[in-house]
Amino acid sequence: MKRRHPLRRIMIGVAATASGVVLLLALKQPGGSSVAVATVPPGGAAPPGAAAPGAAGGAPPEGAPAADVPAADDPAAGAPDDSAADEAGADTSGAPASKAPAASRPTKAAPPRERTVLGDAVDTQYGPVQVRLTLSGTRIVSAAAVQAPGSDAQSKSVTANAVPKLNQAAVTAQSARIDAVSGASYTSKGYQDSLQSALDKAGT
Repeated sequence: MKRRHPLRRIMIGVAATASGVVLLLALKQPGGSSVAVATVPPGGAAPPGAAAPGAAGGAPPEGAPAADVPAADDPAAGAPDDSAADEAGADTSGAPASKAPAASRPTKAAPPRERTVLGDAVDTQYGPVQVRLTLSGTRIVSAAAVQAPGSDAQSKSVTANAVPKLNQAAVTAQSARIDAVSGASYTSKGYQDSLQSALDKAGT
C-alpha cells in the first residue's frame, strides 16, 4: 500500500475551498449573471482555455461601478436641441413694423401757356375792325379790338359803347356766336367776323 502525503491533502482542500468561495461570490453578483468558474486542479494550475473570473464577456466583479449606457428606448437620447430653432422662429410681432413709403402725390400739371392770336382785319362801312384774342389752351382768356371805327366823333362814341360789350361777350360765349350791340350793327358784324378768324387760326 502506497503512503499518502498530508501536504497533498491540504492543497486539495485549499483549492476546493477557493473554488467554492468564487462560486458563491459569482452567484451573489447583481443581475444574477453567471460567471464561468474553472475548477483549479490540485497543484494550482488552471486548465488551458478556461476563462478567469471577470474576463471579457462576464459580469464585472462585485463592487465595481457599472458603466453608464444610454437606454435604447429613451426618447430624450439623441433628440435634437430645438432651443436654437425656437429662438430663430421667435415671434417678432411686438417689434414696430417699418412704415411703408408714403405714396407720392401726383404732381399738378402746369397750366398751358397763354398765347395771343390776331384775327383778320374786317372792313366795315365806318372803318376796319380787328380782334386780338388771348388764349390758355383752347379757352379764351380775354378779347380786345385793336382796330375799330373812330374816324369821327359819332363813330368814336359808338365804338366806345359797343367794343367793351363785344369783348365781354366773346369771353363769356367762348366762341364767335355773340349778339350784336344795339346801335352798332356794322361794328358788331365786323367784330364777329374778325373773332371767328382768330379762333380759326388758334384751331379752336
